[in-house]
Amino acid sequence: MEPVIPISQRRRRKSRGAEIMEFTLIFLPMLAFVTVIADTGWAIWAKATLQRAVRLGVRSGVTLTANQMTGGACLTDTVKSVVQANSFGLLKGSGGLSLIQVHYYQPPAPGSTAAATDVSSQSNGDQGGNIMQVSVNNYSLNPLMPRITSWKAGTVDSNPLIFSVNSADIIEPSGAQAAPCIGTAP
Repeated sequence: MEPVIPISQRRRRKSRGAEIMEFTLIFLPMLAFVTVIADTGWAIWAKATLQRAVRLGVRSGVTLTANQMTGGACLTDTVKSVVQANSFGLLKGSGGLSLIQVHYYQPPAPGSTAAATDVSSQSNGDQGGNIMQVSVNNYSLNPLMPRITSWKAGTVDSNPLIFSVNSADIIEPSGAQAAPCIGTAP
């Protein structure tokens, strides 16, 4: 005569290994989800960092006078170095420096609907009342991990995210102090 096995033990025997199978079925979608969150966070952090860097560059650029410039530096180069220093390494080296642009605009006359005039090439483009615009154009951010776009075809997308950031403000008049040299803009 066979011993009678309780129902709870029979169920346990049938479900052996189910935890491993459930983990296997859940792991890949969970890994994909974590990858998407990490890549999205990386892109948001990079764009916010560069936006902050150009904002700090504009803020320092619109308030500097010739007396505050060190070693005969010009305004455009000083602003670019402020942006580069505040980019947390995203704009390092000469390649990063080449992405930073500083433009100077003369606003239209009061009551006019004309567009602002680009005076970046003029020696007095950085005079008080003009607009300074600092931008990082076409920054290429590589993803942390390649993105799988099709399970069937096995295609992988590792194309960089391209974005631009900019900030602008009105240059404060230097008063009795001389305006700094403009340098080579943009």
